[in-house]
Amino acid sequence: MNHPYLIDTETLAQNLGRSDLVIIDVRGRGAYTSHIPGAVHSTWHEYSDPHATAKGLLDPDLSRIERRLRSLGISHSSDIVIYSNPFDNWGDEGRMFWMLQYLGHPSVRILDGGWVKWTAEHRPYEHDPVTLPEGDFTVSPHPEVLVTKDELKKLVKRPHPDTLIVDARSVEEYAGKEIDGLPRAGHIPSALNIPWNGFLNADGTVKSSAVIEKKLQDHGLDPGKEIITYCLGGVRSAWVYFILKLMGYPRVRNYPGSWWEWSRDFAAPAEKDVKLLYQVTQKAEMKPS
Repeated sequence: MNHPYLIDTETLAQNLGRSDLVIIDVRGRGAYTSHIPGAVHSTWHEYSDPHATAKGLLDPDLSRIERRLRSLGISHSSDIVIYSNPFDNWGDEGRMFWMLQYLGHPSVRILDGGWVKWTAEHRPYEHDPVTLPEGDFTVSPHPEVLVTKDELKKLVKRPHPDTLIVDARSVEEYAGKEIDGLPRAGHIPSALNIPWNGFLNADGTVKSSAVIEKKLQDHGLDPGKEIITYCLGGVRSAWVYFILKLMGYPRVRNYPGSWWEWSRDFAAPAEKDVKLLYQVTQKAEMKPS
């Protein structure tokens, strides 16, 4: 798929070494010991609110985020390419993509196929950590791509025919599977369940536009409406945000606090689907071990 938000491995390989190119490896620190030449390392955790229980909330100190991004070599004129191992994370590349769009960077793309495709094609890599000259990027938030808990609480307490809510978690989580560390299970009322991990081919690349469009339509999504995405901590939902932007949906917002924050506020309504949970649980138990 060719798109302003995606870059293929061949194109990236041809552009390695460009002074205005900033490649961000968002895998864990251990995985970064082998990386695409010139890639700096940064994960979404580094931009979280250090004082919040909800892990996905962004650091409210935007000047601190700005300093961190500049230290990666990011300027306003940079072309940013984000990559990960698509099968060994929670959509972390989507989270970095969403965050940089929220902070106002004009040129952010994800490497189609990520580290999986890059290594499968025997492309070059290196081992030493990379440090780039400091950038001059100035944060300019775009609140239209973010939704807060209070906004969402007001929305779900009244009819909202022009806004659809998408739960990007697994079917089990959506239905109401109990999870250690969370005070409540279930989902936000009216939310549609579209698990985040259904958009990739076997080689880690994003599925074709036609396949994705059919999937979204089958779930009742309408590009003419506002879409709000959430998951457990705003990471998987940011990947779905990326997919929706890729497909040309103009009004998409991610809820970074997501269920981690929502479930702790007992004034925030929640629902379970006991019948669905029973069905998926029974189906899992019937599978041969």
